[in-house]
Amino acid sequence: MRTVNLKFKKNLVFFLVIAAFSACNPALAETAGADDKDAHHEHKSQDWPGIYNGLTPCADCIGVKTTLALNKNGSYLLMTQFLGKSEREFTEKGKFAPGDKANTLVLTPKNGSTSQQYLVEKDALIQLDSNGNRFSGKLADRYILRRTSVTDKQPEHSGH
Repeated sequence: MRTVNLKFKKNLVFFLVIAAFSACNPALAETAGADDKDAHHEHKSQDWPGIYNGLTPCADCIGVKTTLALNKNGSYLLMTQFLGKSEREFTEKGKFAPGDKANTLVLTPKNGSTSQQYLVEKDALIQLDSNGNRFSGKLADRYILRRTSVTDKQPEHSGH
């Protein structure tokens, strides 16, 4: 249990350091003006990389603490923790790409798990359901991950 807390603290410190460097160096937040094959996407895919955080709904826990790092090379690292249920942090790695619908991206895990879809908004990602639609109901506004920083580097993860 203590090891999990230590890993979580290391990840948190890493993300805070990245955020601090991003704030000090505005060049990290700039994107190249390269041609985008997917011109139908209002938010170009080169604008997507960064670190996104949120607390999404959970049926049998307080909430799912979610950190999603989108890297400029098209890879991602998704870290989730089920608060009030377990101190264990789950990680998933894979690739992300523009979705079929405008302003969407799809996370495709390396392990072959089910893909996840997000709607891209300014400095935020909204998790979509399995049909690619926004969640509805009283918790619909809690499926949002907010961008906390932009990074050129892939986050390191010390877990297994």
